[in-house]
Amino acid sequence: MAQKATIYKVDLSVSDMDRHYYESHKLTIAKHPSETDERMMLRILAFALNAHEQLEMTKGLSTDDEPDIWHKSLSGELELWITLGLPTEKIVRQSCGKAKKVIVYTYGGNTADMWWDKIKNSTTRFDHLSVVNLAEAETRALADLVSRSMQMQVNIQEGEVMVSVGDAIAYVTPITVK
Repeated sequence: MAQKATIYKVDLSVSDMDRHYYESHKLTIAKHPSETDERMMLRILAFALNAHEQLEMTKGLSTDDEPDIWHKSLSGELELWITLGLPTEKIVRQSCGKAKKVIVYTYGGNTADMWWDKIKNSTTRFDHLSVVNLAEAETRALADLVSRSMQMQVNIQEGEVMVSVGDAIAYVTPITVK
């Protein structure tokens, strides 16, 4: 019998001084059985970094033709496509063809660096593609904050991110490589 997704409830409060965005979001997140705590927390972080009233978590790992997070306009056009991990060149190309803006959040240390070295030359034509790398030690610290029900505060200022859940705090510095 197949394992079922684990449900997490997150009360996310975003204070983004860089974008002047201050809102709270109630998120219900289905963590796929093959998804790690680290990846799930990165989905929440990516949501916070791009928070918008129309930003949505998608089925993610369950589907090949959807990103992890997207923002659709009221008319259904894909404004923003957010993917986590190390997508293939084909997936990056297809994503760029579907959305006005595409962001890939990479993580995993040296593996992410090798992926970027391999793919960067083929992405130069995509002006609407951003690639943001997250340090391995920082993403592991995020994974340590996980609980089934979280009151999470994300503060963003001058590109620095502070994530707190209860009394625990993790700091993240996203590095834009493209």
